[in-house]
Amino acid sequence: MRGTEPRNRVLYAAAAVLLDYPDVRVRGLLPTLRAALAEQAGPLPRLLEATAAQIADDDEPVACRRYVDTFDLSRRHALHLSYWTDGDTRRRGETLGRFKQRYRDSGWLVDLGGELPDFLPLVLEFTARVDYTVGRSLLAEYRASLELLRIELAADAPVYAPVLEAVCSTLPGPSPTSRAEAMALAGPPVEQVGLEPFDPRLLPLAEATPPQNRSGRTVTQGAH
Repeated sequence: MRGTEPRNRVLYAAAAVLLDYPDVRVRGLLPTLRAALAEQAGPLPRLLEATAAQIADDDEPVACRRYVDTFDLSRRHALHLSYWTDGDTRRRGETLGRFKQRYRDSGWLVDLGGELPDFLPLVLEFTARVDYTVGRSLLAEYRASLELLRIELAADAPVYAPVLEAVCSTLPGPSPTSRAEAMALAGPPVEQVGLEPFDPRLLPLAEATPPQNRSGRTVTQGAH
């Protein structure tokens, strides 16, 4: 696993950028991102290059509108990992608190930039730049969420689907081929009050959530 860490760090850093809102900041990072990917061998960097090339080729308003349509106006493409497991239930607050604690335990200050701590680009950036081991554990813990998102994007959003394909391919074992198989990755549900994880009533299948404001974020080392 250690042999793949440098490559995976590059992949996660690139995926974090590509899954963020493609404003001026993100578009300004694309040349450096594409140059870094070009130095990496294998099929996974090529998947990310395809998405980066499409975003770079599109005018900014086109790219931004596609992002909003894909991620902000469809809960079927939720980028918040615990939304797939907890929905908008009270227990999700505890889950988000655990994400924050993992960041605090790393010894770094994580500026969420207005996002929730389970926002996938943030988790990927944390994994690439801060604590690879902890970040990978979060990705593995929410493998089912990642695979469900991958499956939905493959059906609906060909520009972004390669990014999730690449991220999921860095995790151990083959990716599931169906939603049922992806949900099974979560294992047996933990007994809790209310809806169980992956109950169909809380899976992000409803449409028309309002777009959110987007902003940059940083991670810096320091006291809590």
